[in-house]
Parts: sequence; C-alpha cells; structure tokens
Amino acid sequence: MQQTVQTGSAIVVGVGPERGLGAALAMCFAEKGLHVFIAGRSAEKLQHIVQLIQNVGGRATPVVADITVEQDVSQLFDVIRSRGDIIQVAAYNVDSNIPAPFLETKVETFTALWQQNCLGAFLFAKQLIAIMQVQQQGTVFFTGATGSLRAKPPFTAFAMAKTGLRALAQGLAREFSPQGVHVVHTVIDGAIDGDRSHQQFPDIVKAKGPDGLLQLEAIAQTYWAIHQQPRSAWTHELDLRPFKEPF
Repeated sequence: MQQTVQTGSAIVVGVGPERGLGAALAMCFAEKGLHVFIAGRSAEKLQHIVQLIQNVGGRATPVVADITVEQDVSQLFDVIRSRGDIIQVAAYNVDSNIPAPFLETKVETFTALWQQNCLGAFLFAKQLIAIMQVQQQGTVFFTGATGSLRAKPPFTAFAMAKTGLRALAQGLAREFSPQGVHVVHTVIDGAIDGDRSHQQFPDIVKAKGPDGLLQLEAIAQTYWAIHQQPRSAWTHELDLRPFKEPF
C-alpha cells in the first residue's frame, strides 16, 4: 500500500456499505497516506471499513454521527481537531435517492432529503471551512447527482435538495477559493456500480449492464486527481458518467 504521498488527514461523511462511494473515497484517501476520519450512522459499517483500511496498512478513525444534527457534527469535529493534523481533503457524500411521484411525496420524505443534502452540508461546511480558512488550503467535495442540474419525475424532491447542495457549493467556492480553499461540486450523472443501486434499482442496473455503470474506484481516482490540481487551474464543477450514458 502506497504511503507518504501526502501527510495530514482526510474526512469522509456518509460512509455506509463496503461497496459504496463513501467507503471507496475513504480507502482511496487512506491509500495516499492520509489519516481518514469516517462518519456515518452505523457503528458496525464504519468499523468494517476501518478494518479494511487497516488490513492494507492505512489509518482511519470511525465517528458515529448523524450529520443533520448540529451536536453530532460538533462532536465529529472535536475528534478531528484533537488530532491536530492539516485537513487535506474532505468529502460530503450524504444523501438518499428516494423516488416518489410529486403528489405522493410525503412531507417527511421531502424533509429528509432536504436535511441530508442541504442542512447537513451546511452544518458540515461551517465547521470544515473555518478550519481550512485558517490553514489556507484544503479541498472539499460535495457529491451531487443528475438531479443537481435538472428535475425529472419521480425524483423532483430529490432534485430540489441536490440543487440546494449545488448552490451551497457555488457560494462557498466564490467566498473561500481566494483564501486557498478548493470547493468542488461533482455531478454523478448515472448509476453507480454499488450496493445501493443494485438493491434499489436492480432493473436499471440490469438494463445498463457493466459498461453502463460508474465504477467506485474510478470515481475515487477522479476525486483524488482534482484534489491534486495546481491552484492556477482549479475545477469547481465536473460531471462524471459512463461512456455509454446518454446525456
């Protein structure tokens, strides 16, 4: 396992199953030599990812947290600050794609989507940007979706939430890029070859076939490449899709 490429820490929130983007990003950042703080709501899933990272020589700290709860976010950053590292890169990867025709969308569904994509990102960004502003360096990724750019039923509520997340990323980039903070919004325009897609949308996964799905490791490699960009040519927004995906 490659170490010493960079020193310092990384943060990934929204880490769930092994075959998920959060876990893939955590393992990628650990492979580059960073100590990775991973946050999610399931202690069992977090510990599993930590063990995978440690098995190949990486370092990780799990923190059980609901990122939509302000106290949980504060406690997460208390743990992060206690290490005293430079935070090199962070990824906000929290959401749930809940399909529902508009007239059948419950207030609880709309609220949950807004909390995950907007409120949680706001709480996370307030803590993180304050640190990166002092450091005058660091990259933060906000994971978006096709719905970040256009709404299509039955995902109208999801698109509203993702559009809000995109607006947050734009505002942060304009305010804090001049202070050395690299803010990136990624549009994941397609289905990811992970556990959630296979469980929630098996028919879509089958119809697209292997070449029609985004591979987790490929997405993680792209995040890392963007993190390494020189300051004179920063990317704020990029879209990722399989070569077969129509758009």
